[in-house]
Amino acid sequence: MAFIDGTALNVAMPAIQTALHAHGADLLWVANAYLIVLASLILVGGGLGDRLGRKRVFGAGILLFTLASAASGASPSIGFLIDARAVQGMGGALMIPGSLSLIAASVAPERRGRAIGTWSAATTLVTIAGPALGGILSDLGLWRLVFLINVPLGIASLLALAWVRESLDESIEGPLDVAGAVLATLALAALAWGFIEAADRGFGDAAVLSALGGGLISFLAFILVEARVPSPMLPLSFFRNADFSGTNLLTFLLYGALSAAMFFLALDLVQAQGYSKTLAGLTTLPFALILAAMARWAGGVADRRGPREFLILGPSLVAFGFLWLGLFGGEGGPRAYWSTILPGILLFGLGMGCTVAPLSSTVMGALPRRHVGTASGVNNAVARAAGALAIAILGSAAILAFSSSLSRRAADLGLGEAARAALALHSQDLGATSVPPGLAPDIASAVQGAIDSSLSAAFRLVELAASALAAISAFVAFVTIGRRKPALEDVTRP
Repeated sequence: MAFIDGTALNVAMPAIQTALHAHGADLLWVANAYLIVLASLILVGGGLGDRLGRKRVFGAGILLFTLASAASGASPSIGFLIDARAVQGMGGALMIPGSLSLIAASVAPERRGRAIGTWSAATTLVTIAGPALGGILSDLGLWRLVFLINVPLGIASLLALAWVRESLDESIEGPLDVAGAVLATLALAALAWGFIEAADRGFGDAAVLSALGGGLISFLAFILVEARVPSPMLPLSFFRNADFSGTNLLTFLLYGALSAAMFFLALDLVQAQGYSKTLAGLTTLPFALILAAMARWAGGVADRRGPREFLILGPSLVAFGFLWLGLFGGEGGPRAYWSTILPGILLFGLGMGCTVAPLSSTVMGALPRRHVGTASGVNNAVARAAGALAIAILGSAAILAFSSSLSRRAADLGLGEAARAALALHSQDLGATSVPPGLAPDIASAVQGAIDSSLSAAFRLVELAASALAAISAFVAFVTIGRRKPALEDVTRP
């Protein structure tokens, strides 16, 4: 449910923007309302599963996610959709860590990588249909079904849960870390709001500066709370383990790159390059197929030989894939797909195929078995927080780049002051920016070309930034992963 929702939604974004009259910043919030709540509460979700029973909490998350999906599908406005997505994040926070922790608690350590590889392949096979489904439904004017498809899936999942054995950690004592959850939410929400609004208000705006400053203060307060409370949702002692620290830093960089790059890929293909939404959804099919085919194999080999080589090679290939898209993937249209988009898709498909299962296995295996729920929650929180911040920061940068490029191109076309002002006023809409009325046909066509070219320039900026983040994550793996076998007390002593 979570994977289909994420991948189908990216392709449906242009249709949502048109149907609900959303601005570019609104689209960022459709993604980030979910990611912020999910990232903030997923640690609580993992901890609740360890305390109350992983199966019980997993089922509660499925139910809440299903209800919020129904509300999202019925959204009458963009504001309502953003709110419903936040509730989806609450359900996801209970649901997502339960899946991996139930597996890790049920499978012997020497087979964990292969089991997680099977999990990765299964989720990927389901996800393969996501972008195509989102594109087809959007082209038919049925984008609401992108959310409503979760209703039958949720019901089926709850029925299947009857065959799953319950597990929990009976050694856990102390209350839930409510203060930590509140501070994490405030930090992520304030930082995301500040960066997104900076595209419109500027970084010198008092509200933007207050939000960014408040976010940093909340984050520092969160660290102080986690160091002092008896049962922190983010045990800082876990990070004494080099593998655990390294994989989570790698996750932050790589998944931030992936989230921002894929978000803007769909927008550029549909709004600037003339792809239908269905065709745009199919462009990433090779990525999903490669990931599904490689996940179980990579997890098994990593069990035998260790994850280090995979976690260096995989992000490096991802970096080259995004570099290709940044250099060659911003224009050309559907006819040029085989030379502009496909090579990049193949490269980061191979890279993620090498990375996903070994990364998850390393995170889960770095800590004692009783902490698998918390370990899963931490890594998922890091991935989602990275996505929220990357979409906010790179999304803001993309909006600024689009506005600047469009202003420059409009000046080169010799447009009048009124037409240029109208373009500037709507430039926050990115590729949905409309051509000012009353222009001669040839000038209107040139203005539309300027809008498309400006969106492609913003897309290239995001892809190149994503490439740099992925390359840094490969270096992190080289420096940290597999250097030393940690002693057990490294992760258990207070």
